[in-house]
Amino acid sequence: MRKVLLGLASVASLIFAAFTLSPWPSVYAIRLIFDKGAANASAKLEKHVPASVTASTYQYDPSSSDALLDVYRPAKSIAGAPTVVWIHGGGFVSGRRSDLTNYAKILAGQGFNVVNIDYTIAPEAHYPTPIRQVNQALAFLTRNGGKLGVDSNRLVLAGDSAGAQIAAQSAAVVTDADYARRVGVSAGARPSQIIGALLFCGVFDVTRTGSGWFMKTTTWAYSGKRNWRDAPGFETISVASNVSRNFPPSFISAGNADPLASQSLAMADALKAKGVSVDTLFYPADYKPPLGHEYQFDLDTAAGRLALERSTRWLRALVR
Repeated sequence: MRKVLLGLASVASLIFAAFTLSPWPSVYAIRLIFDKGAANASAKLEKHVPASVTASTYQYDPSSSDALLDVYRPAKSIAGAPTVVWIHGGGFVSGRRSDLTNYAKILAGQGFNVVNIDYTIAPEAHYPTPIRQVNQALAFLTRNGGKLGVDSNRLVLAGDSAGAQIAAQSAAVVTDADYARRVGVSAGARPSQIIGALLFCGVFDVTRTGSGWFMKTTTWAYSGKRNWRDAPGFETISVASNVSRNFPPSFISAGNADPLASQSLAMADALKAKGVSVDTLFYPADYKPPLGHEYQFDLDTAAGRLALERSTRWLRALVR
């Protein structure tokens, strides 16, 4: 019995060491949970996907196998409509562009060309690699917009969850040269090309994310340090405290039961304080059924349909 107990203690010690010496064990757990959730959300959207949308895939950086993007085109696009460049979420440690395929097609079916970007997730890559990759994708679209059939002079950076943060930070990098220098990323487009930011359920201020298991894991994996405060430059990830008056007009939304809802509210307030035009879709605290993280992807609910309606209405208002 004593040997059994000693053996169990040794196993427990090894497990404890694995979770405290590296973010990888926790990252694997998050990926398992998030990948299943993303697959379920995508499957529910299948019946809403229009048949008339076509898709093409391109590699925006030949040096990276992760640097792929899809372009979705409607049968008939809205004249003068912007191109929506969507960045997937996943807590910086999970997700892939295929998670967004069905939603991107649905959005394209509303009359917009939609670009769906992949980037290298953490811990395979650390901050600010995704910001750099998105800007490489923007440079690719700028060079090849005519061949791709997209308007690269009228881009809306969009994203959900971590993707919303990456989209917002990329918009800030493009529109604020001083911030781009502090982040250490070269802008992949001119400020005039980014005409909007469409942000769902994002995390915009790392200093307000709390210290729970999930946040500890994701900031460790993304920053490369157990305590992100020990990672030089990582504080620039807090885009809400770094926005300028040149940030593009924005649409921001989150569910009333989303643990990150306060982040979206704070981001909207920060932009408004700079004089940036902001349209928002938030819900009363007692809204039922409670709307959790990524509520907008459930088009079987009234709130999900409203989010699509309101965001596409906002996009149409950007038509020149």
